[in-house]
Amino acid sequence: MKGLRWWLLRHRLRRVQLLVLDVDGVLTDGGLWFDAEGHLSKRFDVRDGLGIRLMQQAGLQIAFLSGGQGGATEVRARQLGIDHCLVGVKDKPAALTTLQNQLDVSVEQTAFVGDDLNDLAVRPVVGLLFAPADACRPVRRGADAVLRRRGGHGAVRELAEKILMARGRWGRLSRDGWKDRND
Repeated sequence: MKGLRWWLLRHRLRRVQLLVLDVDGVLTDGGLWFDAEGHLSKRFDVRDGLGIRLMQQAGLQIAFLSGGQGGATEVRARQLGIDHCLVGVKDKPAALTTLQNQLDVSVEQTAFVGDDLNDLAVRPVVGLLFAPADACRPVRRGADAVLRRRGGHGAVRELAEKILMARGRWGRLSRDGWKDRND
């Protein structure tokens, strides 16, 4: 059934223009590390980062949308060339709607990956909702598809590959490899 679900979502994945990612629990495993001075550290998966770069080169706009803050998210966003890094957000649906209006992107052209209850609130303002394998049960139930990988351990990369497959771009990449370009 899982393969069938992705096959049915294929045409909707082709229409995605904006992919919005929660951070803690999606791009990270949800853990927070603090040193003795209270500085926050987070662990990001480099394969997720390459997946983001591949989607950017395929023309998708990527945004981070997080209720948390602390600096690590902004650093990672800059490293990946993410122009829309929204942190400390209390009302995710409102912030996402504002971003869609700024970018002139419709609900149907927007996909979101989230793992917890505050992410489930965006369901009415996105065309597709995805959940990492370790998302909370209500988010997994409300998602259009649940990824096989856990947050911070390749979930975003998995979705990137599905999007690129739906757009006919994955075959060449997986055969010939990828070279970073400045375009």
